[in-house]
Amino acid sequence: MTSTAFPQYPMPPLSLASTIRLSSGYLMPRIGLGVYQIPIAECPRVVWTALTAGYRHIDSATSYRNERPCSIAIAASETPRSEVFFTTKLPPKLRGYEKTKESIHGVLAENPELDGYIDLYLIHAPYGTPEDRRGQWRAMVEAQKDGKIRSLGVSNYGVHHLDELKGWIDAGDGGVISVGQWELHPWLGRKDIVGWCQREGVAVQAWSPLVRATRMEDPLLALLVKKYGKTPAQILLRWSLQMGFTPLPKSTHDERIRENADVFDFELTNEEMDTLDTEMYEPCSWDPTKERI
Repeated sequence: MTSTAFPQYPMPPLSLASTIRLSSGYLMPRIGLGVYQIPIAECPRVVWTALTAGYRHIDSATSYRNERPCSIAIAASETPRSEVFFTTKLPPKLRGYEKTKESIHGVLAENPELDGYIDLYLIHAPYGTPEDRRGQWRAMVEAQKDGKIRSLGVSNYGVHHLDELKGWIDAGDGGVISVGQWELHPWLGRKDIVGWCQREGVAVQAWSPLVRATRMEDPLLALLVKKYGKTPAQILLRWSLQMGFTPLPKSTHDERIRENADVFDFELTNEEMDTLDTEMYEPCSWDPTKERI
């Protein structure tokens, strides 16, 4: 099998405290906690556990309906707000300039624990018309200039959506795409999108890096699990880190939250990374990248 198109290995030493400097100039932790579908009642405990375990990156979204418990947990953990990288996203159903502006205002008004700013704000999906998407971006750029958002990005954009957005930026709409977020794992490598991001200096986040636990018995992982004495989840997260991604594993179990952060004491070889380069297209969730303009 040929080597993966955009290898990021061998890696410099990494730790839970490692960060990436974004195009915006801000630092983003190399691993984060995803809170998709974590119930409101459980979310404060989950986020508190992650922060006390050393995580400094929380990935939420307005459509997850758990921004509020996340912000409460940040305050309860007594972790300085300046040390927490908090992401949220514009709901897919909200489109255009005004709705985006209102949504950003709502996040900050309802979550005073965020101290008046969002570290990273993403367009959750490229739905709507080109005019809708352009209005969303304009509102985000304005919010960034006002200090309400530190870094801007997109989620689930296809290359054609990215080209469209870059065209508006180059035409004078302003802003910088600092981060892109996609479902990414060995069975969904998205080389075209990852390549675009690397060329343009866009940091790549990986949601569902654990493939929703559907591949834990896969033969590709079995030998690596045995060799390194790690769980399948840890192998997948290490793959993601060595690809240069920022994985966002989700768990509601305290032990697994800590376990998912224990991936910095081993490194996959080039050959092992190659074995995980399946070149498959097997998403375990929705795929708005296919949405046409």
